[in-house]
Amino acid sequence: MTKQYRGTLEDFEKKLSRVMGRLGVDADHYQCDYYERKAGCSCFVEMRYKDKTYRFENSSAKSAACGRGLVYKSDLFGEIVYSLEGLARAVEKGIFTLDMLLEGVPALPEAPTMEACFTALGFANRPASIEDIKTQYKRLAKVMHPDSGGSGEAFTALTKNYNACLRAMKV
Repeated sequence: MTKQYRGTLEDFEKKLSRVMGRLGVDADHYQCDYYERKAGCSCFVEMRYKDKTYRFENSSAKSAACGRGLVYKSDLFGEIVYSLEGLARAVEKGIFTLDMLLEGVPALPEAPTMEACFTALGFANRPASIEDIKTQYKRLAKVMHPDSGGSGEAFTALTKNYNACLRAMKV
């Protein structure tokens, strides 16, 4: 299969930035990614609009299913960007508002909140295992223990959060 769209992934990221600006979505309210796996390429754009998150996805499998047959990450990502640009044009021409366009698009469910004890131990996401918690605790204990130059209060807080993490994991 030959490449369908001119431009690199970086070119499409710049274009996406301009399109999001045209839609009134700030830079810190959207994200994108593209990746290759054995099963093919995939990409997405997620945007936050009026306290809801919307995800636009494309993949080589989806492209094949609709007869397009795109295989390059840049082509798949470019299709999302060009589709969003079409929405921006409709909004700019006064044909639709972004609210009207997104009305039928299901928003993603809100991400579950993580317990504060995990955040206090430095986890960005809930750890997969108790071993991950123990490893992180030991690493932090080496720094926070009073015998290593840390404070008693910091070490007590660390231990309290460690025990709360274990309880949260149902140990």
